[in-house]
Amino acid sequence: MIQEILQESISKSINDLYNLNVLPQEVVLQPTKKEFEGDYTLVVFPYVKIVKKTPEILAKEIGEKVKASSDIVTDYNVIKGFLNFSTNKSYWNTFLNKNKNNETFGYHTQKEKNTIVVEFSSPNTNKPLHLGHIRNNLLGWSISQILKANGYDVKKVNLVNDRGVHICKSMVAWLKFANKETPQSSGMKGDHLVGKYYVVFDKEYKKEINELISQGLSEQEAKKQAPIMQEAQNMLVKWEEKDKETRELWQKMNSWVYDGFEATYKRLGIDFDKIYYESDTYLLGKDLVKEGLEKGVFYKKEDGSVWINLTEEGLDEKLLLRKDGTSVYMTQDIGTACLRHKDFDSNRLIYVVGNEQIYHFQVLKIVMQRLGFDWAKDIYHLSYGMVELPNGKMKSREGTVVDADELMQEMFDEAKQQTLEKGKQHDLSPEQAEELYNTLSLGALKYFILKVDPSKTMLFNPQESIDFNGNTGPFIQYTFARIQSIIRRAKEEKNIDIAKIDINQDIQLTDKEIEVLKTLSSFPNVTKEAAKNYSPSLIANFVYTLAKNFNTFYQDCNILREENQDIMQERICLAFFTGEVIKRAMNLLGIDVPQRM
Repeated sequence: MIQEILQESISKSINDLYNLNVLPQEVVLQPTKKEFEGDYTLVVFPYVKIVKKTPEILAKEIGEKVKASSDIVTDYNVIKGFLNFSTNKSYWNTFLNKNKNNETFGYHTQKEKNTIVVEFSSPNTNKPLHLGHIRNNLLGWSISQILKANGYDVKKVNLVNDRGVHICKSMVAWLKFANKETPQSSGMKGDHLVGKYYVVFDKEYKKEINELISQGLSEQEAKKQAPIMQEAQNMLVKWEEKDKETRELWQKMNSWVYDGFEATYKRLGIDFDKIYYESDTYLLGKDLVKEGLEKGVFYKKEDGSVWINLTEEGLDEKLLLRKDGTSVYMTQDIGTACLRHKDFDSNRLIYVVGNEQIYHFQVLKIVMQRLGFDWAKDIYHLSYGMVELPNGKMKSREGTVVDADELMQEMFDEAKQQTLEKGKQHDLSPEQAEELYNTLSLGALKYFILKVDPSKTMLFNPQESIDFNGNTGPFIQYTFARIQSIIRRAKEEKNIDIAKIDINQDIQLTDKEIEVLKTLSSFPNVTKEAAKNYSPSLIANFVYTLAKNFNTFYQDCNILREENQDIMQERICLAFFTGEVIKRAMNLLGIDVPQRM
């Protein structure tokens, strides 16, 4: 790629001029801003202190050396400490000819030895998936795809939180208030039915708290003594004691939830290499806590609870086992981490979990290192911000959660309405039209969420996300469909076989074509950076820029109506190559692109 050729030339020039040892990958290039002349810009400030020259003199010396030694650089200019290189336009004909049929362009096919385990989704079996889970699933899926594109062996795993007092809350409420209601008798998805009784529990719990407070108890005492909460806590103890009746109810209600989850995952296009269940891993965690207690890594308080002191690391004390011997989230995470490392011999564990759990994963990493696991240093928490709607945050216990299934259906309905209004379903059969609406709705949802940096809290606007103009999934999907129409017509009307085209190297490319080609050439670097930073937003912003630049070129330049056959064939190749890269980039986001619209 041209960036890599430039990086090599620049690093060699700097090393020759100043007797340094700057590696090519250490040379940071960025596209030149549109208001300045040039294609790529080197910021020379990092070298100023080492070389002890002014930025302007340093930039001029490097520019002269690179220009004299490189066939690609035709000129340069210096704006303060910014060195702008202009490149040889003939390079882009060679680049297009070489890569137009390269099926792995943008991906890094050299296999890495490291296995990376990515945990995402991690639902609780007391409620359906919601909008926050959607962001989690989309991030986990996309990061896995991006890492695979960089040559890593990636294992996608899901840890289902299927035990604990929160699960017992739904169970208690179902026993008390459901009158044996089932998914079959109610017509509800199983995860929705169980979630309904989680909400019922919370309402009854609040009633009991208020009643106890009216009898003279403090709020804290009322919360502890509320009968329904005591029932849930007693049920958890029974569960851990493997009480037959409790376990049978737990298995029945969880099976309802798993059927519901599976339908949601399938519609969202998500799958896993392995699913772990907290009920299987928490005992291993408890054993490891006991080992740590014997080794003096942990300590026991007078009430029998087990803790770790993290004050040396600037944190506080952390509970690992309750006084009644029941485990907490940290307990099962300790067990699961060990199990995953054993299952996959993984070099890195990535946890896709909301930023409210930053402290939890700081503690987990320290706990695992204190237990003597060297691989724990590569535990990484990919944290992400909350998802909000225009009317505010979600609160699942109050029953106002933005349900994932309902949201996907609303997106489908919105996509159908807008597509019909704009007539973009033209010449499609009813089945093809339904498939198009689904493709557009999921593309809108996924792209709108993934284009935002994971660390940021985001506002999800369903209507804005489905717009066919602007920085949206449907805009990019429509661009791809437009390109496919060009390719079909080229084959049918012009009898052109793109695979056999040998581009005339003497063609003078327009600035608009070069802009598209420059964007295309950056795809391999963007893929690398997205993996390095665990950020699908870099892929999303790239593919939007590519689609936007292609549409500008398309508006300004004839393709199939171009009279010069060499230019027409070159532009068909440019369209084809752009379409392939759009499809590849969108695939990294988990988004399908339609052949027709």
